[in-house]
Amino acid sequence: MGSKKVNFVCQQCGYVSPRWIGKCPDCDSWGSFVEEVVKEAGIKNSGGLSVSSKPVGLCEIVVNQETRMLTCVSEVDRVLGGGIVPGSLVLVGGDPGIGKSTLLLQIGHNVAQKYGRVLYISGEESLAQIKLRAARLKIDAPDLFVLTETNLETVSSHIKEINPLLVFIDSIQTMYTADFPSAPGSVGQVRECAVSLMALAKQLNIPVFLAGHVTKDGSIAGPRVLEHLVDTVLYFESYKHQQYRILRSVKNRFGSTNEIGVFAMTGNGLEEVFNPSQLFLSERPLGVSGTSVVCSLEGTRPLLLEIQALVSSTPFGNPRRLCTGVDLNRALLMIAVLDKKVGLHLSGEDIYLNIAGGIKSSEPSLDLGICLALASAFKNKAIDPHTLIIGEVGLTGEVRGVADCQKRITEGEKLGFKRCILPRRSLDSLSNVKEVKIELVGIKKVEEAIHCLLNL
Repeated sequence: MGSKKVNFVCQQCGYVSPRWIGKCPDCDSWGSFVEEVVKEAGIKNSGGLSVSSKPVGLCEIVVNQETRMLTCVSEVDRVLGGGIVPGSLVLVGGDPGIGKSTLLLQIGHNVAQKYGRVLYISGEESLAQIKLRAARLKIDAPDLFVLTETNLETVSSHIKEINPLLVFIDSIQTMYTADFPSAPGSVGQVRECAVSLMALAKQLNIPVFLAGHVTKDGSIAGPRVLEHLVDTVLYFESYKHQQYRILRSVKNRFGSTNEIGVFAMTGNGLEEVFNPSQLFLSERPLGVSGTSVVCSLEGTRPLLLEIQALVSSTPFGNPRRLCTGVDLNRALLMIAVLDKKVGLHLSGEDIYLNIAGGIKSSEPSLDLGICLALASAFKNKAIDPHTLIIGEVGLTGEVRGVADCQKRITEGEKLGFKRCILPRRSLDSLSNVKEVKIELVGIKKVEEAIHCLLNL
């Protein structure tokens, strides 16, 4: 009885080894090799894009301007770059129970009502379970068709037969092709199924959404090549016990990356949050030390965020540094700048930093807000609650300019802020300073901002 030949494939970079090894020699990742059965000789490849028989000049290629398909969920349309592009392949990843299936079902309902036939394919739930969720979400579009199937060949035949305008696969890890001798969810099966679905989407010009599981470190389960194959990668994020969900674009061939959409999970499904800045600042305490309001630019959307800092003396030899939502390494740089360049001796203090509302941001424009929140907490002096703080801080204590400052100031005006602390260079580059209704204060050094707001 002959045994099947197996290789070991790295999930991170796709490196193939004839035997299992602990560390990948290509990407240096540990424990990333999984077993993959080698395809038998003579078996045809399951999919792939057709290649032109001869090179074509770029100027000779004719592109038809196709209209994007709107999902009627403005937060999703924003993240996708203005709607769904025909023939695109979109991957949506997120933790179990975060709302991926709910979001896809709501999008399918809206598209089916506005445009026509939509096919929702589930490999994890029965028809009765999907019907129960649809009843809870009040989804009853007659052109929304549901199929429970995991065999890729059967799925492809149904798509060709029904010819829908939009297809959902929930999830890609449950799909398998009979041409590949491996279990569903393995590296080989996920890769082969994704390639076949990509070819089907391009050939039939039908957009396909793939729901993807994530690993314990938050990345999409399966081979890393899966994210390279698709046109758009969306991550559904949320902290535990948080009502709000953030849909973030990390790859988009048809629009801006790092766009975000904000949703609230309710009993009737996911509801859009049209003004997230107001939401994140709604419970902000006024007149309390250790807080500052900053503006982060997520894609094209400015978001006002509250940074909270707590500084307390430690009874131990090694003080703690804990950050939630803020990049720890960036925070350590700001602490060093305050200690060395400003003279605030924080080396013996426990420091805790947090962005209220359960959102993460690593944009450099938060630097000045972090410095002022730390100084406020250390000196126990409150910052004026109607002041918006913008600026990147260098290691010599200088405040550097940031991009799209006008958008950030306009967002602060909408929410009633009276004053804005910003880099002098950004202030000088503003073209319509006279039209701005709030007071603009340009600074060059961190010490100037601390003296202006805290009188230190």
